Amino acid sequence: MMSLLVVLPNDFAESAPLPEPLQQALASTGVAAVERSTCHTLVQKVGELAPQQVMAWLPAPAQQLQALLDAVGEWKGTPPCGLSLVSAPLDSAQHEALVALGVHAWLPIEAFDGTSLRALMTLAPVRREREAALRTELDGLRTRMDERKWVDRAKGLLMSSRGIGEDEAFGLLRGAAMHANLRLGEVSRSVIEAAQWADAINRAGQLRMLSQRLVRIAAQMLAGIDVQRARVLRTQSVERVQQNLDHLATLELGAPGAGALGDVQAAWSGLSAALAARAVPQALADIDKLGDELLAAAEALTDALEASGARRALRIVNICGRQRMRAQRLAKDALLASALAAGPSRERLLPTMNEFEAALLELERAPLSSPEIRAALAAARDEWLRLVGGVQALESPEGRATLVRSSEALVDTFERLTAWYEHSLQVIMS
Repeated sequence: MMSLLVVLPNDFAESAPLPEPLQQALASTGVAAVERSTCHTLVQKVGELAPQQVMAWLPAPAQQLQALLDAVGEWKGTPPCGLSLVSAPLDSAQHEALVALGVHAWLPIEAFDGTSLRALMTLAPVRREREAALRTELDGLRTRMDERKWVDRAKGLLMSSRGIGEDEAFGLLRGAAMHANLRLGEVSRSVIEAAQWADAINRAGQLRMLSQRLVRIAAQMLAGIDVQRARVLRTQSVERVQQNLDHLATLELGAPGAGALGDVQAAWSGLSAALAARAVPQALADIDKLGDELLAAAEALTDALEASGARRALRIVNICGRQRMRAQRLAKDALLASALAAGPSRERLLPTMNEFEAALLELERAPLSSPEIRAALAAARDEWLRLVGGVQALESPEGRATLVRSSEALVDTFERLTAWYEHSLQVIMS
């Protein structure tokens, strides 16, 4: 025999006996246990008693129905047991509201008796089970449709980044799913997220390089080295900083990443204001200080993104991207040391060269490689030697020109390398 919770109007006294028609009908059904509640206490009582069925008795629904709707609304259309209503006639809008909130059966109060109550109590659980089955089926369809979208996006990413066909891209995803014992949709979503994190790290890493490039350009222009091209490059670099900041601001970076991005934006505001003023030798030291503040903030942002991505393979994207910054920083410090006889800039030359060399060796030895990556690393080493030669010949116009050219050539080379690492199969499928 089943247990039943009877829901009565909120103004029904707790000590009052049940309405006579309700008592008679319940007596004829042989319900094992009958508990009672009001609409206000319905959810609490169901949680405490776990009845097999709930029946609401509302003789005057115009005044009482909203209280019931408010109560069952907490279950968001999925009551934990069969739920039925006995009331005066309802209009179509009231019926629609009840169905949407999971009321499984309704009976007009004038037709209520023991026979109709038994029918009501038989119908409610059957409808609840049927609705649950339909809901499960619908959830499965939605899940499969969502997974299909992720799979299609992941296939497109692999096809464009690896230059492969659709069948091969799908084979890679399916193989990864089998290897990791995950659903294909889960692996596909992970692939998209890995690519997004790699792109974010690349963009944040570009901000490190641009912070040093802009200071180097200011020093280059004051030294009269290829001024016309320097102006063009300065404009392009400022636009690139803003584009990267705008893009990063659209991403869900989490608390550490969002905070670090705010620090970068604040540092960029200071540097961009200084760069907009007329460049004079006296202001160069302040510009350099502001550039280093942006560098530190961008470094913190990049590290936060790498940690948030939680993928070890993203580290190589970060290492490679940092080489762009070091090439620019070395050229910047060399020009500042020459123009201002700046002690701190001169002191940073050797540590920066050692850091660049150590990272270049790590990239050369990394297992993540391809013929195009190995060729680019070889070209980077040749250009690196020319840059070092420019630093050593800094006092000559030819040395300073070599310094500028080689620093930009290294940026171009490591831009390509970072993009290759970013789109490599190991990073995407990590």
